[in-house]
Amino acid sequence: MSQKVTAEMVKELRDRTGVSMGKCKEALDKASGDMNEAIDILRKAGMASAVKKEGRETNEGLIGAAEGAHAVALVEVNAETDFVTQNEKFKQFLKDVAQQAADSKPATLDALLAMPYSKDPSLTVDQYRALVMQSLGENIQIKRISILPKGQDLSIGLYSHMGGKIVVATILTGGSGNEALARDISMHVAAESPEYLRAEDVPAHIRAKEEEIARSQVQGKPANIIDKIIEGKVKAFCDEVCLVCQKYVKDNTMTIAQLLEKESKRLNKQIDIQAFHRWKIGG
Repeated sequence: MSQKVTAEMVKELRDRTGVSMGKCKEALDKASGDMNEAIDILRKAGMASAVKKEGRETNEGLIGAAEGAHAVALVEVNAETDFVTQNEKFKQFLKDVAQQAADSKPATLDALLAMPYSKDPSLTVDQYRALVMQSLGENIQIKRISILPKGQDLSIGLYSHMGGKIVVATILTGGSGNEALARDISMHVAAESPEYLRAEDVPAHIRAKEEEIARSQVQGKPANIIDKIIEGKVKAFCDEVCLVCQKYVKDNTMTIAQLLEKESKRLNKQIDIQAFHRWKIGG
């Protein structure tokens, strides 16, 4: 009995096979909506031999970064084992996908997956992923992407740590040409793992929790100094978790804020951090 093919069915088939939405729709139409028959059709066409691998957990992976004419892209690709992430085919796939994301600036991950693959337009990026998955024998998934637009007033610095297990992008305002400084700050972010940019970015509930902890630690102290002690402890917390308050890893005589101030004076223009992105596998 023929069954009407729905968008949900197409998505389920894609999730189970790794094949593009268009090909999944064709297979379901041909199979009159029968999911198992559609899978067989795709497998016979050589597109879904990796169907059983799709359900396996992908806890390993690498993060790639690429630069295009108008944007920088971050991409995380996951696999089942660290062994496969060190394979040259896996690394090439990551490099290709990151470059395509940087060049094409897709609005979403799904939009990237549906695009014709730049090196072979007969395939979509998702079909390219399925072929790599078949070749390497493991479930391979593109977990997330982020597109960072370039601008005349911006400098973007990238730093990769632990062979791509951690990647950081720092965006500076104050003009282009300051990529080396942005990269140094990215290296600092990779090492020190700040959670916020500035003290004022710490959410009120986090600050309140730190004040509560500090207050419990100063019971019995004279009332006139309790508030000062709590204020000092909360400041110490902010110094630890806020990027601009942290001691610079390459020169611990200054904070990141002081580094920016020093570079602003040297360049005779105001340099500030607009944002930083610290990606860690599984994070």
